[in-house]
Amino acid sequence: MDEDGIGSDSEVKKQFAGVVTVDRSLENRRMQAGQVISGAILIVTTERLTQGQTGRDADIVTYQGRDYRVTFVDPYTAYGAGFVQAHCELLPFDGGIPVEQ
Repeated sequence: MDEDGIGSDSEVKKQFAGVVTVDRSLENRRMQAGQVISGAILIVTTERLTQGQTGRDADIVTYQGRDYRVTFVDPYTAYGAGFVQAHCELLPFDGGIPVEQ
């Protein structure tokens, strides 16, 4: 908060453990205006990830060099008490060097 009591967003980086699987594979759509690459991952973890709420942005997760926005979080007690599953959508990126190379 500044001296006038107005808050601002700040970036906080934190490592956590979880199991990552493909939620929706990478898809490249070519259009006249350019191309769009989309995809999603699913993370099972005990970390309290958030999809966002009033006054708080959704978490951004970096996995294998790509950023994903948490879009939905729900309990996942099949793994045990306290586990959640977080669906994360790939954020737009410039292509860069493929991780697969």
